[in-house]
Order: sequence, then structure tokens, then C-alpha cells
Amino acid sequence: MQKIMKWFAPLLAIGVAIFITTFLISINSQEVLVESKPLKLKSENIAPKQKEKIWLNHLSQTQKKGYFYPVNEVYVEVNLNEKITKTITYKLSAVLKDPYQLFCLKEELKRYGLKYFLKKDKQGVELLIYSQNVDKLHSLVNVLKNYKILAQIKPYKEEY
Repeated sequence: MQKIMKWFAPLLAIGVAIFITTFLISINSQEVLVESKPLKLKSENIAPKQKEKIWLNHLSQTQKKGYFYPVNEVYVEVNLNEKITKTITYKLSAVLKDPYQLFCLKEELKRYGLKYFLKKDKQGVELLIYSQNVDKLHSLVNVLKNYKILAQIKPYKEEY
């Protein structure tokens, strides 16, 4: 067993070397290539075929007034008996002067679990928070005073 293992590694290495050399020789052989002629672009005028009679072509050429092409119809059923309760959404806007204030405000918002919208324009950076919980927003404004961040709470009205 030891004699077989002693000769196995060198025989395997020689076998791999022979395989690689024969593979490289077959790839890089010096076969003479048959000279090929350059490709020529052939342009032929094909006689126009007779138009196939397809019902779509007939519909596209129709001149009848009052005809409408078929479309998929969608029916939507809306229950209008439900009462729509009006909820007031409040907007907290804070004008930020430096990046440190933005960092502090983001950390407080994470703590309160509020989502926000960051709006950048020429006047500066304004962070908008839309929520229906006024008490949470008032407590946030009080906490932001510690960081010298001026924030205002206003009822939010959509502007179109």
C-alpha cells in the first residue's frame, strides 16, 4: 500500500502535465486556414406581398362613426354607506441650522418612532413630520428645545 501511495502522486502529476500539453497543442495547432471570401451585402427589392386579410387591419381602416374598439371592462363596486370620519393630521416643521441639530433630531425621532420627510431648499433644511398624535408632537417640541431646535406644530392641509 505504501509503495502504491509513494508512486501515485508523481504519476498523477505526469498524467496531468501530459493532458495539459496535448490540450494546448490541439488548441494552438498550425492548421492552414482556408481563405475565406469577404462578405458582400446583398440588397434585393422584394416585391410587395399581398396584404393578408386580418380582422385587425379591417378595424383599423374602418370609417364608421360610432364604432368603438373593444376594451377590457372593469367593474368597481364601492360601498358609499360608510361614514368617513375626518381625522386631523398635524405637521411638525423644524428648521435646522447645522448637521449636529439634524443628527439630534433624527435620534429623537427614532426614540419616538416617528417617520419624517427631509426637505432641502435655498433657505435651509426643513424636516417635516406628519402625525395624528398631537401630544407626542408637543412632547417632542419640548425635548427639541434642549437642543436649541425651533419646531412648530400646525394642522396639515394638503395643497394641490
